[in-house]
Amino acid sequence: MDVDYQLAFDLAPVGLVLSRNRTIVDCNQHVCEMFGAARDELVGQSFKALYPSAAEYERTGARLTPILNASGVYADDRIMKRVGGRFKDDTFWCHVTGRTLNRDAPHEAGIWTFEDLSSRRPVTAELTAREREVAAHLMGGLTSKEIGRALVISHRTVEVYRARLMRKYKASTTADLVHKLLAG
Repeated sequence: MDVDYQLAFDLAPVGLVLSRNRTIVDCNQHVCEMFGAARDELVGQSFKALYPSAAEYERTGARLTPILNASGVYADDRIMKRVGGRFKDDTFWCHVTGRTLNRDAPHEAGIWTFEDLSSRRPVTAELTAREREVAAHLMGGLTSKEIGRALVISHRTVEVYRARLMRKYKASTTADLVHKLLAG
């Protein structure tokens, strides 16, 4: 039996992207549906178009480079931006997993999966880029010191952002905050 790999790629139940130098080389139908754009609107575009801000795109790229160098794989939950304008909300929580094809030049070529988490975790509060990053790490169970190391900021700065998140979500404890972040 012959396997049609292009059909399998196109119809996979998870978003798939092939990339070169942080540019989309190819993507499947699920990615197009998730980001609200036609394939020809995404292919050839920088991943920057899928981020809420250019600063988040730059910080994420810098953060994942040493991890891809070391292990070849990277995964996180982050807020992404829909590009097609066909959705009520233009930002959504997304689980992103990637594998580099060259650890020495991790952005050179990669395979990425995208899973829309919006049905389980809606974006409800207006958050800054850094608050979104801290929130994502809090939901991953990291401590302030671990988040500080991951984001290359002091743990005291992380605590400031956690306090802001607690005010925005009206949370009384970190556990309450994480619960509210997960619930949306």
